[in-house]
Amino acid sequence: MINKKVSIIGVGNVGSTLAYALANKGICSSIVLKDIRENIVQAMALDISQSANAAKSHTVVQAARDGKDLENSDVIVVTAGIPRKPGMSRDDLLLTNAKIMKSVIDDIKTYASKAIVIIVSNPLDAMVYTALKTSGFPANQIVGMAGILDSARMSHFILEKIGFGAGQIESSVMGGHGDDMVPLPNYSTVAGVPIPELLPKEDIEEIVEKTKNGGLQIVKLLETGSAYYAPAHATSLMVEAILNNQKKIYPCSVYLNGEYGYKDVVGGVPVMLGSNGVEKIFELKLDNKQKELFDKSISSVKELIDTLENKFFQD
Repeated sequence: MINKKVSIIGVGNVGSTLAYALANKGICSSIVLKDIRENIVQAMALDISQSANAAKSHTVVQAARDGKDLENSDVIVVTAGIPRKPGMSRDDLLLTNAKIMKSVIDDIKTYASKAIVIIVSNPLDAMVYTALKTSGFPANQIVGMAGILDSARMSHFILEKIGFGAGQIESSVMGGHGDDMVPLPNYSTVAGVPIPELLPKEDIEEIVEKTKNGGLQIVKLLETGSAYYAPAHATSLMVEAILNNQKKIYPCSVYLNGEYGYKDVVGGVPVMLGSNGVEKIFELKLDNKQKELFDKSISSVKELIDTLENKFFQD
């Protein structure tokens, strides 16, 4: 981890929590925080740096003054974007965040064109597509964080249902990051035992539905915000896998170029993460029902991409 640099663009709840996690674990030597709110980003850098010093971590945390401070980044995490506001249509949110993403990517292209880029901004899959198209980077260089988070939520609901196996649950979720995600019970286990061997069908169906609505449940309870601890930790796992070339397999949002029968679209699938970003895409064998659900999920992403093609990339 010597001289490993991570930059985080967008220092809201997710970005700041991620920086805190990385700094206190000493995952990298340097963290740069960038946000349009200068006072906030300076305050976060000071607070997190002081936390790292309390933890006796070697990680140095700084606030960026401009895009030049992104230079020599090994990994850049993008959480920048706005949440959907009352009266705002889905297309309004999509196009607004696409403009923000383009601005962010312009800085990355100028100052850190070799960095592996992790997208966390929503709508996630469409923002990964926007980042790829506006950057011109190879597909392995840009990856979206979603599947790890969705899988963690599924693991939580499995634990809630069975009441044992904490720390031994491995869950698998594919597809777009949204209502049409595809939890895969037959690829989910407790200490290696497949979930269908532990729970009846109706309990599994309940877990699947709760997983799909896991983020919405938190939004409703918070009333003015969304989840950030789990998204930040999920992102930190991706950062660590890339910095340390761990070759770990995680479900991530990536560009599909023939995999699963799709081209020029982004979707969540199992991939190997290493120092080159997305080093391999794995194609799971899906049954007919799962294939149908995955098709529906990819179709939802395609609708967003079509909107971008017609209203954003044409400008």
